Amino acid sequence: MSGNLKVDKVINNNLVRTLKEGKEALIMGKGLGYKKQRNDFIDETLIERIYIIDESDDNNYLEALLSNIPYVYVRTTNEIVRYASNSLDKNLGDTIWLGLTDHIYHAIDRAKKGLHVRNVILWEISRFYNHEYLIGKEALKIIEKRHGVKLHDSEAGFIALHLVNAQMDDVIKIQETMNIIEKQKKVIDIVKYHYGIELNESSIQYDRFMTHIKYFVRRISKGKNIPKDNLNLGLADVIKTKYPNEYKCAKRIEAYVYKETNFKLSEDEIVYLAIHIRRVIEESY
Repeated sequence: MSGNLKVDKVINNNLVRTLKEGKEALIMGKGLGYKKQRNDFIDETLIERIYIIDESDDNNYLEALLSNIPYVYVRTTNEIVRYASNSLDKNLGDTIWLGLTDHIYHAIDRAKKGLHVRNVILWEISRFYNHEYLIGKEALKIIEKRHGVKLHDSEAGFIALHLVNAQMDDVIKIQETMNIIEKQKKVIDIVKYHYGIELNESSIQYDRFMTHIKYFVRRISKGKNIPKDNLNLGLADVIKTKYPNEYKCAKRIEAYVYKETNFKLSEDEIVYLAIHIRRVIEESY
């Protein structure tokens, strides 16, 4: 059944450009562009994906990218994104879809040629973003079922990075996400080295600690501290006096951050770190 959308340009049988609510959009669906001409109405029952073109997008690049990727890969990505959105209970939006489609297409192409790209932070991804990594593992099963190609676990990690990136407030590049994960690992290593122990990864406090570190590293990557006056000054004095070793460990993290980023942590940020360090250490002995 045709609707109000009209064809502006037919890119191929499965991809057309249109105007949707005053914005350029790429519409995808099997056979959607077949025998269509400009100003023909689009059969909206065939639509499987609508990508609204942002002002910062390169139209020619997007059209070339999607026109060169067989439509079966679009359907594969649609299935993976639907699964991920349901599992995470989040609307991941169009940003992940485009990058993930391109990644999956080239990952399968490399695998067919016997090529393998090693994911150097796979362990960190599986620990710090376990939910996204498990979704990545499920995505590999979907890919194998649809394309008959078994991808290496490294690809589950790369898919997880796309998911992590899609959930961040700002759209950032995958390389930046990898840098953030590497900083998270370094902060955890500082705590382990300071106390000379392994942290209890099965504890609730470990999960809470990891969540705090994730947001902590994201903040400092943007050059931000936690909002001022969030911490009671009296409590700050108590923490420094009662838990001097935890405070010292937090100061070590402060030194690392300043060395790497030239960013100065606020006293609130340092004390909050000390509180979370204390909680996770209590469950690790």
